[in-house]
Amino acid sequence: MSVIRLHTRIEADISKVFDLARDIDLHQKSTFRTGEKAIAGRISGLIELDETVTWKARHLGIMQTLTTQIVAMQKPYHFTDIMLKGAFRSMKHQHLFRQEGRDTIMTDIFEFESPLGIIGKVFNAVFLKNYMKKFLLERNRLIKSTAEAGD
Repeated sequence: MSVIRLHTRIEADISKVFDLARDIDLHQKSTFRTGEKAIAGRISGLIELDETVTWKARHLGIMQTLTTQIVAMQKPYHFTDIMLKGAFRSMKHQHLFRQEGRDTIMTDIFEFESPLGIIGKVFNAVFLKNYMKKFLLERNRLIKSTAEAGD
């Protein structure tokens, strides 16, 4: 199992950051390089507890679909999504939020496992973990810049 932990300090209110992190439309803007598009389930607006979204995107030169579900949520402190269907053997993404003075600390804990046994483990270690980290950092940069820009 590979785990990516990211901490992003954002000069904005926790509720605003929480909502931006679950905004389907903002996520699609952050993934323009892969052409990620919500195609089923919640396809726009703020995803809520128990809702699903199916994404279609080109990753590593291959068109892929991924369906996730929000399985836990406590506004505005955390939400967790898991993969129901997709290329990973398993995937869980915890989104944690903590107010620190006038800033919000947004923490991502992204856990995933590739299929294909030992070949998948080698691929994770050599390439996929770094690819996914860059993907999440790009998303976080857009959340941060949008939150800090004001209304």
